[in-house]
Amino acid sequence: MAENWERETLEKLAFHALQEQRRARHWSIFFSTLGFLFLFGVLILAFKGKNGVEQGISGKHTALIELSGVISANSTASAEEIDKGLKKAFADSDTKGVILEINSPGGSPVQAGEINDEIRKLRKEHPNIPIYSVVGEMCASGAYYVAVATDKIYVDKASIVGSIGVLMDGFGFTGAMQKLGVERRLLTAGVNKGFLDPFSPMNDDQKKYALSMLEEIHQQFIQVVRDGRGNRLKETPDMFSGLVWTGQKSISMGLTDGLGTTDYVAEKIIGAKEIVDYTPKENVAMRFAKKFGATFGSAMLEAMDEKLR
Repeated sequence: MAENWERETLEKLAFHALQEQRRARHWSIFFSTLGFLFLFGVLILAFKGKNGVEQGISGKHTALIELSGVISANSTASAEEIDKGLKKAFADSDTKGVILEINSPGGSPVQAGEINDEIRKLRKEHPNIPIYSVVGEMCASGAYYVAVATDKIYVDKASIVGSIGVLMDGFGFTGAMQKLGVERRLLTAGVNKGFLDPFSPMNDDQKKYALSMLEEIHQQFIQVVRDGRGNRLKETPDMFSGLVWTGQKSISMGLTDGLGTTDYVAEKIIGAKEIVDYTPKENVAMRFAKKFGATFGSAMLEAMDEKLR
């Protein structure tokens, strides 16, 4: 009798354990499916529309691309991102004109040069579509390098424009190292491999070489400005010295063409009041999808790791 009771008890426990495992498996499948469907829905929302292009506007319009922040390879103001927006804007048959809205202190001369090249290329391919720069707070250094490729540049009277120059910055720690009693041990194969090493005394020959490189890039910058502005430019001795000027002053110097906002240029200059934003933007849904995907993937790896232990 006792043996039967024990057997029945064990069978019941085993049966209940099996049921719990099945329930857990079913819930796991359910939540995995739910998570997949949710992620799929989010991705549909992310790709809905024309990748940052406003919807609901048909017919002739002004295309807008924003160039904001430091111009660098890994930013929203990279050549890859800006060029992507420019190409879409010019390719749209309803685009009557393009505005490049600039608010940037500059950045990489390589990235700025690539954007400049792309603008000039698109202007040749689409001669009937004008492109204008509209400056917000600042259009300096590399940002101005970009702006001079457009047909005209419009500013606010208080905008900051210019900084036509090149710099290379860093720090020297040799004095601090001497006070601390730190010895720098730098071994190189190649006399200039430690070029401008911040922990070693500055080498006069290497300094001269660095300055010659900066001067070469500076002359490239000056030529791009002269080519872009042509006879509108009223050169002064300090124009290419790296100084900046107000928007109002920049007009009289020929660095820019006039006062004007984005809305003004769209309506009065281009003649298409409706503005469509072609700036490549990662919308909220896409950002959330990426974050959700990363979290989901991490959770899956943790779960797999737990099972393998």
